[in-house]
Amino acid sequence: MMSSPDRDGRLRDAAARVRRADHLRRLREATAEQIQDTRRTLAGLELELSKEENDVTRLEGGLSAVLARLLGDRAERLDRERAEAAAARQRVEGHRARLARLEADARATEAELAGLATAPQEYAASLAEKERQLVGGGDARARELVDLGAALDRVAADLREHAEAQQAGKAAHDALRQVLRHLSSAKSASTWDVLGGGLFADAIEHGQLHTADQAAWHAQRALDVFSRELADVGVSARPHLPKVDTRWFVDTFFDNIITDLLKHQRIANTHAEVAKTAQWVQDMGAHLRSRTAELWAEQSRLLARREALLLG
Repeated sequence: MMSSPDRDGRLRDAAARVRRADHLRRLREATAEQIQDTRRTLAGLELELSKEENDVTRLEGGLSAVLARLLGDRAERLDRERAEAAAARQRVEGHRARLARLEADARATEAELAGLATAPQEYAASLAEKERQLVGGGDARARELVDLGAALDRVAADLREHAEAQQAGKAAHDALRQVLRHLSSAKSASTWDVLGGGLFADAIEHGQLHTADQAAWHAQRALDVFSRELADVGVSARPHLPKVDTRWFVDTFFDNIITDLLKHQRIANTHAEVAKTAQWVQDMGAHLRSRTAELWAEQSRLLARREALLLG
């Protein structure tokens, strides 16, 4: 015959498996939404890339090329169209990589869920067995102790989930700080360019924007993870970074087409949008810390009641 501690241990293990399955189902739902959003964005970017590549093809040969030669600006226009096509290709490749990572996350979640398929039945069986034991024992305190144990398990799970969300939020905030750092440098170089910094200022601006674009992909990945962890604690959010427009890199070399002042304004606007996202992440971190404090207080109250019952 199984001893009471063995039964209690099996019940706790079964409850933990059920909670893990619930956690994974919430992650699966959040990841599915991210995949759907990314696929829609990617479809639009692929159409944009096709248009840019067609523009290059028309200038390389055909009527557009003939007209450009007659106007004397074919080489400059072709360089610009090729650069814009390369920028569009870079955005498509970035979103394809993001989609691949999200789909890998979804597959991993599904695989773990498959291993927990029997968890609800095992938990129901363990609960029934524990109930039979308590009813047969006749201890008036037994049912409340069981309820307290379940409540303590729930609070412990909530604390773990909030800790995971806070960790993901810190990672997202750190990644956003990197984007802001490079955008700030680009903004400073752009200010210098407006004041007559010339090619050297253009080169610095170009380098910082390129680095900011790469950092933005990493930050979006961190935001994806953070939003899934938030979903696990009951917060629905889909944070998205503004696009770090890689056409800026083209504009750097075509000052006669896009003014230095306009470039500076676009950089400043994107910096402000990224800063707004970083502030939102910071505010969510404060919310999570507040909720965590409430959970610790609830756990202390439950433990005190449990101790009083056991000592009574």
